[in-house]
Amino acid sequence: MKKIITLLLAVSVLLSLAGCSSGGSSQEPAAEVEDKKITVGVNPVPHAEILENAVKPVLAEAGWELDVIVYEDYVLPNENLVAGELDANYFQTLGYMNNQNDTHGWKLTAVKGVHIEPMGLYSEKYTAVADIPDGATISVPNDEDNRTRAIEFLIANGFLNAIEGELSAATINGNADANPRNFEIVELEAAQLPLALPDVDASVINGNYALGAGLPASHPALLVESFDAETSIRRTNFIVVTEGNENSEKINALIEAITSDAVAKYIEDTYKGAVITSFVDPQ
Repeated sequence: MKKIITLLLAVSVLLSLAGCSSGGSSQEPAAEVEDKKITVGVNPVPHAEILENAVKPVLAEAGWELDVIVYEDYVLPNENLVAGELDANYFQTLGYMNNQNDTHGWKLTAVKGVHIEPMGLYSEKYTAVADIPDGATISVPNDEDNRTRAIEFLIANGFLNAIEGELSAATINGNADANPRNFEIVELEAAQLPLALPDVDASVINGNYALGAGLPASHPALLVESFDAETSIRRTNFIVVTEGNENSEKINALIEAITSDAVAKYIEDTYKGAVITSFVDPQ
């Protein structure tokens, strides 16, 4: 009898241990499902249009989901990228990105160029450059990179003379050498330039904001920015990521899709020169 009781106890212990082992195994987490969503922050036009209408279908064919987050300004897309809320953003030039890195101590890095949006000189009051009078008020973007670009554009087209050092309203206004026609240069946040166009004589506006406001149709540009090999790199809008993510699977998939023939054709057919493909590497 003692042997039988001992045997039953042993079997009970073994079954109990087997039950614990089986229960522990059932609590192990399932293998993590691969994340196939790419989240990109952009400005509305043309960036969001290009991603939604041309890039998203190409990525879908490759098994990727594209989530496009639209921003109306140039500030939040970088802040949210740094905070880890985006995988990439696509709206800025190298000069703007580098300035933001210097200002904020960020580590943003460009991975691939997509397109160029020529700046234009727009006016609701005048229909020809020759009609703009001495002393006219001309607005430009207020961030350093785009402000410099806008003033260089005015210099290249004979409104202002080149000077050494910073190009800004502070260094141009009242400077007879730089500004012999006594234009009043007004600096505004880039997104506000189309809205403020009725309040100035003319404005140098970034292509994306001009397109978003319908200006090429309602008030065609009096002058459009031109480019050489050097300025093409400087004016290209790049896909930007945080340092260390340059070669991730998501970013490689995004680059392959956004530089595809289908996207190049969409840009050419849709914008007809108002947006120009520039699939270049950062330098």
